[in-house]
Amino acid sequence: MEENEELNEEHLEPQDNQENSQDSLTKVTGMYKDWFLDYASYVILERAVPAIEDGFKPVQRRIMHALKELDDGRYNKVANVVGHTMQYHPHGDASIADAMVQIGQKDLLIDTQGNWGNILTGDSAAASRYIEARLSKFALEVVFSPKITEWQSSYDGRKKEPTNLPVKFPLLLAQGAEGIAVGLSTKVLPHNFIELIDSSIKHLKGQKFTIYPDFPTSGIIDVSNYNDGIRGGKIRVRAKISQLDKSTLVINEIPYGTNTSSLIDSILKANEKGKIKIRKIEDNTAADVEILIHLPSGLSPDKTIDALYAFTACESSISPLGCIIEDNKPLFIGVTEMLQRSTDYTVELLRAELEVQLRELEEQWHFASLERIFIENRIYRDIEEQETWEGVIKAIDDGLKPFTKHLKRAVTEEDITRLTEIRIKRISKFDIDKAQQLIDSLEERIAEVKNNLEHIIDFTIDYFKNLKAKYGKDRGRKSEIRIFDDIEATKVVIRNTKLYVNREEGFIGTSLKRDEYMAECSDIDDIIVMTKAGEMMITKVDSKTFVGKNIIHAAIFKKKDKRTIYNMVYKDGKGGPSYIKRFYVTGVTRDKMYDLTNGSANSDVLYFSENPNGEAEVISVLLRQAGSIKKIKWDIDFADVLIKGRASKGNIVTKYPVKRIELKEKGVSTLKPRKIWFDDVVRRLNVDGRGELLGEFRGEDRLLVVTQKGIVKTFLPEMTTHFDEDMIVLEKWIPNKPLSSIYYEGEKDRYYIKRFLVENENKDELFISEHPKSVLEIVSTDWRPVFEIEFSKPRGKDQKPNQTIDVEDFIAVKGVKALGNQVTADKIKNVDALEPLEYISPEVPEEKEPKVVDGNPEEGQADTDAQEPESNDDTDKEGDSNSQATLF
Repeated sequence: MEENEELNEEHLEPQDNQENSQDSLTKVTGMYKDWFLDYASYVILERAVPAIEDGFKPVQRRIMHALKELDDGRYNKVANVVGHTMQYHPHGDASIADAMVQIGQKDLLIDTQGNWGNILTGDSAAASRYIEARLSKFALEVVFSPKITEWQSSYDGRKKEPTNLPVKFPLLLAQGAEGIAVGLSTKVLPHNFIELIDSSIKHLKGQKFTIYPDFPTSGIIDVSNYNDGIRGGKIRVRAKISQLDKSTLVINEIPYGTNTSSLIDSILKANEKGKIKIRKIEDNTAADVEILIHLPSGLSPDKTIDALYAFTACESSISPLGCIIEDNKPLFIGVTEMLQRSTDYTVELLRAELEVQLRELEEQWHFASLERIFIENRIYRDIEEQETWEGVIKAIDDGLKPFTKHLKRAVTEEDITRLTEIRIKRISKFDIDKAQQLIDSLEERIAEVKNNLEHIIDFTIDYFKNLKAKYGKDRGRKSEIRIFDDIEATKVVIRNTKLYVNREEGFIGTSLKRDEYMAECSDIDDIIVMTKAGEMMITKVDSKTFVGKNIIHAAIFKKKDKRTIYNMVYKDGKGGPSYIKRFYVTGVTRDKMYDLTNGSANSDVLYFSENPNGEAEVISVLLRQAGSIKKIKWDIDFADVLIKGRASKGNIVTKYPVKRIELKEKGVSTLKPRKIWFDDVVRRLNVDGRGELLGEFRGEDRLLVVTQKGIVKTFLPEMTTHFDEDMIVLEKWIPNKPLSSIYYEGEKDRYYIKRFLVENENKDELFISEHPKSVLEIVSTDWRPVFEIEFSKPRGKDQKPNQTIDVEDFIAVKGVKALGNQVTADKIKNVDALEPLEYISPEVPEEKEPKVVDGNPEEGQADTDAQEPESNDDTDKEGDSNSQATLF
């Protein structure tokens, strides 16, 4: 403390000066001046950010160097490797051991033995004294090449360590890297081994390429916003969730950056907060991930899957940041440029290795040629009479001169010295033919190396292909690339909070338990409220909110919903005319009061209804008896009123006072049937025109799905529905249209054909036998299908000709559980569906369709007028200036 006080006194300005000038700055001097910059530079260059040349951070590079020094083919205790690494790395053993475990878990450079932890479960590795490691064959081939390595002194000057390792592979992209330095960070995501090699080859060939991340935890990824791994990009990662049965979900793959423990914790927290609802969760993860989520009865598995993505770690976003070190400076580049630089660097490393190899071969050829000349011409006899070393050297040099014209370089004293070291035994056993064979083989190898140098790009391509062949097995892509659909949290959240309303006082909220119960809600819902005065507000669910007195309607608000239509009759101000309107509400500013009437003071809503599917009821309007009104009661059909936005004024009903309005008849939907598409990219239904059109659907129309497992089911189309990967049929269901199929019956070892109708609308039904060897060959939803069967050729027998089957003629329509008729006992090679026979639909009497109105009318389309009672007063025929037309 005393030392700090002395430093403050020495380096800070005097207190008096600070008081005199509030705007004065305190300058840092002395040792403080460079400390921060030195520390920031050290952390960036020596700890957190990898080098582009080899993809290693310093601690990783030193671990690999230590493993190479200890390498004898056998496993070494990790504790021993860590201790050896400390000769080069000026930090504690814990940081080295952690870094080594991370390298080992990536299963590329280190061959591990023992408990190295589990990236799936998050279990940590055993202590370094218990686990062992050695370099993998891949690392030995790709990472090290001492003859072309640049060396530097270690931190204490006692050892030499590599400045960069000569890595001949895009290792940084294969392993990924993450680090937080001072003032910057890096996050390079791991990519697929085989895809990196293929992309490197494409780059060498001058072709374009694109690479995307691939994670060891598998999962599903959306890379549409990856942005080449540059700052500002983002990828979305999801767990792979499927439906095991109606009440059980199973997670088999998890998102990168999570483990089963953290994933389960996030699910349990979401359950506690009421975002999702689960009954029980089991973690059966061993070598592969298996998390079972048991659901309460009656809960939709599809909505729960979406809720898991929306509220738990089953979906997350990762923001990459491509930062690397080049020439002792941080550099921000994308993964495409990283791969290009790495590939080009590999070319130069291979060139350097070939040049070293060429020099060594030429030296071997040079000495082999000298040795042959020396022995074949018996030059060694010239030194017998020499008494001094200088005389020996001169005698050999003079003896060689007549025979060395073909050599590629001059003979040096060092060459002659090596000749004098040849043993007598070698001279006596010298074989001229073998010596010439050695020289010829060296010349062939020299020619080969020179050819490789001249065609270095082709040589590098072959090098990469060899790496792929030797080490690419079982390194296929693990993460499935798919475009994700956006999940609206309000559509999938579990609503387990009760919402209450006090209509008279105008309050709504979750704490009004003594008032009228309205609906189940969640804390992320919005509520739409309409009052008797014709005002509307959308507000967030809260404990208690004032929205306006005399509430006539309150509900959970669905954003962008054009199918919920509001039918309303209102009186415009005190003594004004009455108007009728139909409108939808797709989105407004939260907590802002909107007027649904003409805006006059004292307006009053006379009739109101909410219609989830655009229903249009018939109402009776009763007027008060006054003056010369001939008709005081008549009916109005809302189907005759055009649907507009909430700001529309509407059509005049009457200018006379209305006594009351009664509901005469409930209506049917006046909206056009919904067109529904299936987008195979995101495997979701939509109404936006993406993908394949499935048809136009009214309220009770259903979808038909058939899977490869032989399961058929129908269901009402919901945009949240998930579809299995083995789905083979998806279309609009026609109840009286039979399905036709050929399948192999495992127990009877026969092929059967059947036609059937779907009998249970809300039940998954297996239409092939339950035997485990039973297999569905083909299924058709054509009215009159025709199948062609191609048989397998039996050994020693003639090929059986193809068989064509008219299914309608072959078998009648039977029950879904029926076995069907036997087709053949022979082995079938293939079944194809031919052009179906013509089908003529039976004539059905036309039914009167309800009047259909588009929920989003085009501009300029006229309203149909509501009827008003006749009057003897000519002034009553005055039209409404704001509406399209008025009838009397």
